[in-house]
Amino acid sequence: MARLLAFHGLLPTPERAAQVSAVPYDVVNSEEAAVLAEGNPLSFLHVSRPEIDMEKGIDLYDDRVYAQSKAAFERICREAPLKLDEERHLYIYELTMKGRSQTGVIGAASAAEYRSGVIKKHEKTRQDKEDDRTRQVMALRSHTGPAFFTYRDQAEINALVNAEKQSPALFDFVSADGVGHRLWRIDAQKSEKLASLYEKLVPVFYIADGHHRSAAAARTAIECAPRDGSGDPDAEYNYFLAVAFPASELAIMPYNRVVKSLNHMDGAQFLAALGKEYRITPAADGEVSEPCRFKFYLDHKWYLAEPEFDVSKLGVIDALDASMLQQHVLAPLLGIGDPRTDKNISFVGGIRGTQELVKLVDSGKFAIAFSMPAVTVDQLMKIADANEIMPPKSTWFEPKLRDGLVSHNF
Repeated sequence: MARLLAFHGLLPTPERAAQVSAVPYDVVNSEEAAVLAEGNPLSFLHVSRPEIDMEKGIDLYDDRVYAQSKAAFERICREAPLKLDEERHLYIYELTMKGRSQTGVIGAASAAEYRSGVIKKHEKTRQDKEDDRTRQVMALRSHTGPAFFTYRDQAEINALVNAEKQSPALFDFVSADGVGHRLWRIDAQKSEKLASLYEKLVPVFYIADGHHRSAAAARTAIECAPRDGSGDPDAEYNYFLAVAFPASELAIMPYNRVVKSLNHMDGAQFLAALGKEYRITPAADGEVSEPCRFKFYLDHKWYLAEPEFDVSKLGVIDALDASMLQQHVLAPLLGIGDPRTDKNISFVGGIRGTQELVKLVDSGKFAIAFSMPAVTVDQLMKIADANEIMPPKSTWFEPKLRDGLVSHNF
């Protein structure tokens, strides 16, 4: 069974929470992070994107970058300040975006359970990103960015969490992007009760987002063990920061594609080639709500593409819309063999809307855009249960969890 344990959280004071909190490191580039952190020395982007305080163009994997991150973390701990809870707690975290809320529980997840498969994954990780996160965590001796888990709903857990939300929140603020954030600290006794419910009722956690954070945490535990020498399975380095949301709370957005060239075809030739396997009709817009179809924007027009081949016999991976697009369109027609590395393709998160796809193609930077239906939470779980791997850039989750609100030291 899966565990989500109470721990000694490191938190800002309530009046500083909004200043300290920051979007995750991997949803902004260096320039965007610098703009967001400008004029706010307490922003956690100084920790997660330390290059913004260094000479322009520095190698992001330079040893000095990790040293700068550690210095920024120690400074914010002093100046915010960040305070370590004396007792072990679980924490409730609610995010509200455009009138829709989702509530999860922040706790300490087990690195051993990640390695054994109790914490299930659906994506491959990249070595360079794993290395980066591991070095970052080891420099800080703290997990400051949570992994994002989901699990199948359990009524008893939901009831306890909802009851706790009736009390005043410790943090309650709206971030600059309009997302509301509320956080509750569950008292030590109730935290232990909730932790026992997870262990009793939840057989597995599924990583929704944060595969590299989870992988880095597992590597951190292995790296720390020989240095410690005690072999203590309860040592803090064997656990990492996670937020677990019941599946009913989540909404997945699509992850769309834009392609620079049509592989030596013009628009008419592409339509003819695509028409051999898909029924193509004009579309009024780029929104896609049903599975097993996609829309594409070409030569200032939207089209709907519906497969002529039988999709009912496809396996759990091949039935994913991203898989069908890759196998039937991107690879055979546009010559994109590996979307992880091919420079001809880029990915656009669904939060940007289909208007962003129109903008990119009309700018002349891209020749065609593909608008995809969103993956469902049930699909994500089935794929993880089958120990399969999703195509890259299949899911986009909003709203994004904030770094810095609760950290886990080890």
